[in-house]
Amino acid sequence: MSKRSDQAKVLFIIEMIERVEMIVARHHGIVNALEDQEGELALFMAISQIGEGLQRLGEETLKAYALHDEKKFAYATRNYIVHDYDGVDKHIIEEVIRTHLPLLKEKLSGTVS
Repeated sequence: MSKRSDQAKVLFIIEMIERVEMIVARHHGIVNALEDQEGELALFMAISQIGEGLQRLGEETLKAYALHDEKKFAYATRNYIVHDYDGVDKHIIEEVIRTHLPLLKEKLSGTVS
């Protein structure tokens, strides 16, 4: 995979995190967004896209920015949402949004030149 290709993927992941932030802000909080049907669906989709995007980063990029743990966690979260839609625990998604996404955004923002 080319470095430019991975840079585009990193930018896409950051964009998805920013969309999550916008959805949460529009609903005046994570819990409100998850209680709204459209908000919930939008958050689930964006988080799934983040997991998919990290999964597609090249090994060099993953190593360079120590993203292996984030990749595993994000892809596991993606699979949880996609394959257990009816049973998704919103408290888990809330924790992902509140804790993991800001840290991931901070880490990835340092990768963009």
